[in-house]
Amino acid sequence: MIPIFVDAKRDAMLTYPEIDPVIFSIGFLKIRWYGLMYVVGFVLAWWLARRRCRRTDSPVTPEQVDDLVFYSMLGVILGGRIGYALFYGTEQLISDPLYLFRITEGGMSFHGGLAGVLIAMWLYGRRLGHTMWRMTDFVAPLVPLGLGFGRIGNFINGELWGKPTDVPWAFLVNGQVLHPTQLYESALNLLNFALLFFVYKRRRFGGQVFALYFFNYALIRFFIEFWRGDTFRGFVLRSSSPWTSLSIPQLVSLIGLGVGITLYLRLKKKATA
Repeated sequence: MIPIFVDAKRDAMLTYPEIDPVIFSIGFLKIRWYGLMYVVGFVLAWWLARRRCRRTDSPVTPEQVDDLVFYSMLGVILGGRIGYALFYGTEQLISDPLYLFRITEGGMSFHGGLAGVLIAMWLYGRRLGHTMWRMTDFVAPLVPLGLGFGRIGNFINGELWGKPTDVPWAFLVNGQVLHPTQLYESALNLLNFALLFFVYKRRRFGGQVFALYFFNYALIRFFIEFWRGDTFRGFVLRSSSPWTSLSIPQLVSLIGLGVGITLYLRLKKKATA
């Protein structure tokens, strides 16, 4: 859904191509770009995991990578859907518990997906005899790939547009000139992937890569919210300037920043004690 805003300047802009979100249909089955982008992200993550598992410090063998990716995907899907239903669809869930399984009515929650991955890594790590932190350090650099390609899927769907602007890289969408915040977030997540991939090879204590991922993603979401246009989740503080307002997602991101810093320092102190 594209939000409605007042008109912005149109002297320098790009025209959104209005891409059909459905690639093709086979009977009732519809193959969508959004789903394909996540598949691309998962396939790349699987390929990179297979390459990295050949390192001597890898917690998994090449034969276990398939299980690792499967459990991670399961955690993302189940956690993301349950989280969305609890955070944004509480009324629907109470009145109709089957709402949880109606994936076409509502979407996925990042925070729920993250919780799902943590639980999956904890359980799978116990099965292999590893700590959760060793597992999450291995998986953390791969997560931004899925998020980065997922935001490209949002762009193709024509959703999650930003606020009106007159920057030259803005897009004309339904008569509005808007920030392509999906592409901003995609680029930042792919940059985060490159950084975490670099840090993983040089990590000094368990949980370092995961704590850094947690901090980086919270930082990305905090700043992206200044340009996001879907403010239906409300504000904690609101003023005439977006730079002096604080949305609920930004508040959650600030909490995430604190958690990431605290986790990093505590794990580092524990490792050097």
